[in-house]
Amino acid sequence: MDFRDDARLDSSQVESGGRRGIPGGGLAVGGGAAGIIALIVALVFGIDPGGIVGGSDPAPVGPGTDLAAKCKTGQDADQNEECRVVGVVNSIQDYWPTVVQGYQPAKTVMFSGQVNTACGAADASVGPFYCPADQKVYLDLSFFDELRTRFGAEGGPFAQAYVIGHEYGHHVQNLLGTNAKAQGDRQGAQSGSVRLELQADCYSGAWAKNAYKTGLFEKPFTQQDIQQALSAASAVGDDSIQERTQGRVNPDAFTHGTSAQRVKWFTTGYESGDPNRCDTFSGSI
Repeated sequence: MDFRDDARLDSSQVESGGRRGIPGGGLAVGGGAAGIIALIVALVFGIDPGGIVGGSDPAPVGPGTDLAAKCKTGQDADQNEECRVVGVVNSIQDYWPTVVQGYQPAKTVMFSGQVNTACGAADASVGPFYCPADQKVYLDLSFFDELRTRFGAEGGPFAQAYVIGHEYGHHVQNLLGTNAKAQGDRQGAQSGSVRLELQADCYSGAWAKNAYKTGLFEKPFTQQDIQQALSAASAVGDDSIQERTQGRVNPDAFTHGTSAQRVKWFTTGYESGDPNRCDTFSGSI
């Protein structure tokens, strides 16, 4: 993934700050370490942590790193992780208005430790998520190290891009009213929750196919880039996570889809480049 050196970045779309190591916070769940790990990964690409994470009230995201001063061009994005996030967010939000009439931009908030959101107080262990109530994507960069070291993903810059694209897929769903299709249907192999998550994977693939047209990248993504996305998608399949953490697979508890499904739907979006091909709510998935 290579940005054009002279591409201009819009750092106003990303906030950087937050607070680290706040005492008293934690996940309001039980079941020991294995259960907590399973919940964390089940929420990795979730859309609403409200009611799941809690604890003492964290400080709101502060000014944090001055992204405007250091993230100005594509060259900065190639050399700095936070600037790369800015560049990916810019590209995603340049793409979606071309296919969704009335698209409204959503900010990304980079944080560490804990952060206040309109969906509740979020712990860094929840992983990246989208909050519909404030229409923001929340991202702790340490998650990507966990994805690679603990769950066997290949890692790499495009694994990050895939995850960010997925979260903005949830934003698109929120704008289109698709979230309502998953209400009251949060678990199971054919559940609305699984269909919602697979569609967000597909939307991420559709952006990836069209990202070069946004003018921020030097060239279309390579097969190596796409492999990083597929590796990340496979690592967070419900079956893979359950097998790793519980030693068995329980389809009735699925919330995000199997590894094969996540790979399939990202690939569907990427190969077609058409978000209209991402209808996971009709027929078999």
